[in-house]
Amino acid sequence: MSESLIQRLLATGNGSAALVLRVPVGIIFAAHGAQKLFGWFGGHGLEGTGQFFASIGLAPGYLMALLAGAAEFFGGLALIVGLLVRPAGAALAFAMLVAIVSAHGGKGFFLASGGLEYALALLAAALSLAFSGAGRCSLDRAFARSRS
Repeated sequence: MSESLIQRLLATGNGSAALVLRVPVGIIFAAHGAQKLFGWFGGHGLEGTGQFFASIGLAPGYLMALLAGAAEFFGGLALIVGLLVRPAGAALAFAMLVAIVSAHGGKGFFLASGGLEYALALLAAALSLAFSGAGRCSLDRAFARSRS
């Protein structure tokens, strides 16, 4: 991997805004991923989530559940510790875009009716982190500083 690409992936400022955003959003994503992958926190695990995904046209359902769950769980953990936040944010934004189009878009805006409101907020947060980087108190910042 070229040094320039690594530097761009790890690049981040020292501001607190990204830290304040990435930790709670990371917790939310990791918890949702754990529901999909492991059935924790009242989730349905890979089997149940895979069946749901197949029922809304995301086939093969089990594989799509595995991909979404892994992106959310590991992407969420990455946000929490501030490691590779830019690619994690991009992957999470893509997952939320798929969720909006496939599961929430036809149900209106508000969460109470299963609408896209919550997924849209998570999409915006993930995109913000993909563009801004991890910020203060992150492994990305520590690694970037050690490389310079």
